Amino acid sequence: MKVLVTGASGYLGGRLCHALLKTGYSVRAFVRPTSDLSSLPPPTDGGGLELAYGDVTDYQSLLAACSGCRVIFHAAALVEPWLPDPSRFLKASTHKLTYNSISIVNVGGLRNVLQAYKEIGTIEKIIYTSSFFALGSTDGDVADESQIHHGKFFCTEYEKSKAVSDKIALEAAAEGVAIVPVYPGVVYGPGKVTAGNSVARLIIERFSGRLPGYIGKGNEKFSFCHVDDVVEGHIAALNKGQPGERYLLTGENASFVDVFDIAAALTETSRPRFNIPLSIIEAYGWISVFISRITGKLPLISPPTVDVLRHQWAYSCEKAKTELDYSPRSLEEGLGEVLPWLKSLGLIKY
Repeated sequence: MKVLVTGASGYLGGRLCHALLKTGYSVRAFVRPTSDLSSLPPPTDGGGLELAYGDVTDYQSLLAACSGCRVIFHAAALVEPWLPDPSRFLKASTHKLTYNSISIVNVGGLRNVLQAYKEIGTIEKIIYTSSFFALGSTDGDVADESQIHHGKFFCTEYEKSKAVSDKIALEAAAEGVAIVPVYPGVVYGPGKVTAGNSVARLIIERFSGRLPGYIGKGNEKFSFCHVDDVVEGHIAALNKGQPGERYLLTGENASFVDVFDIAAALTETSRPRFNIPLSIIEAYGWISVFISRITGKLPLISPPTVDVLRHQWAYSCEKAKTELDYSPRSLEEGLGEVLPWLKSLGLIKY
């Protein structure tokens, strides 16, 4: 079976391509001409991995890439919490089709995938990579798939785009589109050290001494999930997931205090001895944004990131465990893999 993976050159997409090939699928990786392909295996003739160049915001290139594929894994997205031009998340342009789809990145990219599904007519299933952000914060609670984003406020433009996209996906499912939305938590693990792998980036900052203390009080819970568990959850959603059903591919609910303490215990290094107030981190974020506008390099910390840290994002993945046989590893087990990997790359020392 041939499957299309959008966002194939990304942190999650690259790992997904490897796993699909290992499982026996033929994979067409949809990538931009300027994409870094280092996380992908080399393309092969007569099966295996095939490259298709284009962009989810370019409908015709996406439509061509979908041809001959029976499944679409739509993992393409901008995941940065802050961009100099936030309209990249939502800004639209149009193309002339029977149905006036909107060609954009997070929202429009999904619209284009849905339009291609309808136009081609032979695609059996779409596995759509959403995000825990699409459900909204869970302050004081642990949420499940029944939670709908309240829409009253959004910490980041990314959160807003994912909430809007989630509504579009669910409406499409109600209209008969065979789409299965999955919602990863805070994804971490080996692979590209990008905005999609924020845990690895923070660990690097911690061990370099640039992040000497805990972030804020550090008590807010996040749902941490290992990238390879999330990949397996995607493949399980293809084989077992029901169209229109939502599946949280999250993991252990823990705080960043837990992350730093577990990392210290595993490496036999000292724990942070103080907390850095979020007000100071926010001020640093504004400075980072200012510098970013000059250098063009996106900041690790920005004011929207701090807004996220002020809330809790804890979720239950019991539904995925029951229906997809999803089996996330513990945070300690996952960090036990990440830390030696970062050390082997020379990104941390202990």
